[in-house]
Amino acid sequence: MRVLIQRVTSANVVVDGAVTGAIDGGLLLLVGVTHTDSEAIEDRMADKIVKLRIFSDEKGLMNRSVIDVNGRILAVSQFTLYADAKNGNRPSYTAAARPEQASPAFDRFVAKLVARLGKPVPTGVFGADMKVTLVNDGPVTIWLDSETL
Repeated sequence: MRVLIQRVTSANVVVDGAVTGAIDGGLLLLVGVTHTDSEAIEDRMADKIVKLRIFSDEKGLMNRSVIDVNGRILAVSQFTLYADAKNGNRPSYTAAARPEQASPAFDRFVAKLVARLGKPVPTGVFGADMKVTLVNDGPVTIWLDSETL
């Protein structure tokens, strides 16, 4: 599993002209699933994300988690995080899980985030053409890969 985390002051995702998910302050997660992902990996990633201390404390140090600041999470599936562009100019996506595996894995991951955060986690629509808008705060952008976590 790969997750690109962006600390945001606001973010939303639109599908067919309708907002399917939006947050004010918190984290925008772009989430990619691969063939070897398991529920244990989903658990580890969800734990890491909600506990990641990337929000400022009263001294301006990044010392607070999304839970500590009562922030929100918006999760968007993104198979292109597994793009392989080393050969030629057209990326290969064979490392990304097929939709029949990735969609339920994404849904389980979001449910794990909800359980840990204690509030709803809005999402986009799996497999849809989505328009994501965000205001990156900081900017703070963190890359997590379950292979190196």
